[in-house]
Amino acid sequence: MSHRPRVLVAMSGGVDSSVAAALLIERGYEVAGVFMRLGSENLAPPPRVVPPGPACVSGVSPLPLLNEETSRRQGCCSQVDANDARDAAARLGIPFYVLNFADDFARLVEYFVEEYAAARTPNPCIRCNQWLKFGRLATYADAIQADFIATGHYARLDRHTDGRVRLRRAVDRTKDQSYVLFGLSPAILARVLLPIGDLPKDEVRRHARRLGLALHDKPESQDICFVPGRNYAELVRQRRPAALQPGEIRHVDGRLLGRHNGLAGFTIGQRRGLRVATGEPLYVVDLDPVTQTVTVGERNAVFRDTVFAEEVSWINRPSASRFRAELQIRYHHLAAPAEVTLSADGRLHGRFEEPQAAITPGQGLVVYAGDEVLGGGWITRAEG
Repeated sequence: MSHRPRVLVAMSGGVDSSVAAALLIERGYEVAGVFMRLGSENLAPPPRVVPPGPACVSGVSPLPLLNEETSRRQGCCSQVDANDARDAAARLGIPFYVLNFADDFARLVEYFVEEYAAARTPNPCIRCNQWLKFGRLATYADAIQADFIATGHYARLDRHTDGRVRLRRAVDRTKDQSYVLFGLSPAILARVLLPIGDLPKDEVRRHARRLGLALHDKPESQDICFVPGRNYAELVRQRRPAALQPGEIRHVDGRLLGRHNGLAGFTIGQRRGLRVATGEPLYVVDLDPVTQTVTVGERNAVFRDTVFAEEVSWINRPSASRFRAELQIRYHHLAAPAEVTLSADGRLHGRFEEPQAAITPGQGLVVYAGDEVLGGGWITRAEG
């Protein structure tokens, strides 16, 4: 009897990952589902514990039961999501595991807080993909002898006969998530399946209805799971109170406009919530963690034409040290043409053809050649 490829699917409790698992079953894979318990419930009231449902594999730790209101506020990876993932696995008739990644999750929260404390604006979803959702998932796939790992991300992978893997944008550009996958290594990508990258979102929901999945119309998560209500400054205040120091709010021309209670309440390009006025709309232009100064200015002051990045990693590294590409400076940004230069120590800087608004330290800078992700790094500063 020939071996059916075995694949471990990260099931988040949403429609995308559930349909991804179903499509793999239909394509002949032996599928198991896994929900990654990240520990965000530790920020909520103490839970009650209930035994695993019938779809769980024996030996898997039970999930804590939170009240529904709290769980929904937590965004992804909440108890509601865990229950939805388990129900979907039961509907599909596949084994279902719950893995406790709470220790790794603590590292992610620490990174998030430290970045805000240093006046940078982090993207925890990219780090979560690197450290947890793919890194640890691959390790667990080895433990159960799975050939592949899969998720419900909207992106595509091309595999070549020489073993190279290319990461490309999703067919549905409005849902494309290739940006948050730039940090995955070629070795990990070689084992990854992305079953819905060729589908538009409405077709994914139609598949869910066809399969009788109750979550076919479930709304998408918007919040970061460990920051309910997007109150980032409050999380920093809880974890690093010394990092929230009062300081001045100054105009780019040097005028003192007001004071603030901590840099963690601001990000480059921010307009709302500044609580200062000059008669013109103002935007955050710069954050100085040394002087604790927030600098604001009119719209034209947030544009820069040069960006610098470190911790650069490559899926398909260009052979030249200087080349043209498109650079994407944040998740909801249209990648823009630029000349890219790589330094001998692995850093990157790009000069845009047209200045870009709100280039923000701490965000990912992803290098594209058309719809292909070449690699990327982490923005350190912008000039110009």
